[in-house]
Amino acid sequence: MIRTILLVLAVVLVLAATQAIYIVGESEQTVLTQFGKPIGTAVTTPGPNIKAPFVQTVHRFDKRFLEWDGERNQLPTRDKRFIFVDTYARWRISDPLKFFQRLRDERGAQSRLDDILDGETRNVIARHDLIEVVRSSSREFAIDDEDVGGLNDVDDMSAGSKGSDFVVLVGRQKLAEEVLTASQARTEDLGIEILDFRFKRINYVEAVRTEVYNRMISERRRIAEQFRSQGTGEAARINGEQERELARITSEAFREAELIRGKADATAADIYADAYNANPELYAFLRSLETYEEIVDDKTTLMLGSDSDLFQYLETASP
Repeated sequence: MIRTILLVLAVVLVLAATQAIYIVGESEQTVLTQFGKPIGTAVTTPGPNIKAPFVQTVHRFDKRFLEWDGERNQLPTRDKRFIFVDTYARWRISDPLKFFQRLRDERGAQSRLDDILDGETRNVIARHDLIEVVRSSSREFAIDDEDVGGLNDVDDMSAGSKGSDFVVLVGRQKLAEEVLTASQARTEDLGIEILDFRFKRINYVEAVRTEVYNRMISERRRIAEQFRSQGTGEAARINGEQERELARITSEAFREAELIRGKADATAADIYADAYNANPELYAFLRSLETYEEIVDDKTTLMLGSDSDLFQYLETASP
């Protein structure tokens, strides 16, 4: 009987020892509660610690940076443009005791961050025009001028009545900082600290997106027509230069041919003159034969007088 009692006491002592000692990990911070109420201060130093067994409970919280991923919400801008905004943030538990008292656990913290960050995002977006949300500066696009015109027109439509000379006074980065600053002020008494906030994605709603796409298509068509017009003009210029060059080459070739023909005619005239001077009668006779050859064919009837040189030649030449 005594042995049984001693055995039970030993088991109780072991359980009490295991319940009295707890270890805080490197990435943890803890808060002790007794009957549901926190006692003492939070433990943030890694290592073993002691608590009252069975009556005190250890609540462990992450010491590392935590992630908040917001819902994709449809928000209106100051210039009445509706956009979908997707955001995210990083936060940490800065005061575990206050965190436990106000939020209890990470699920409660995520729910409260939803209210705070989504609300501040809505407020900031509503105070600024769309162009301030989608751009960070007024710099020109680093592409060709024609394409810049097309993109600027899309931004013009988004910017309302600002026209092509829009000026980004705040920009997306500053808006994210505004949301971060306002949210940090609202979480000071919650035991958490928001470390960073960013716009993950911004997109037009379907109606605005269709309008933007139509404007982009129209602008690209205008640019294509401009290029096509420039190409037609360049083709006309090239064809004109080609025709002008062809006319010049033809003119020079004709002039050269006429010079050669003139020189040939002069040479032929000199040869004819030399032949005439050598035997005028024979030259005259040969010229007559050439003339007859050109005007007489097999259907021509030729009547020659008895005093004709040709008649006399033919009569002499006949057997």
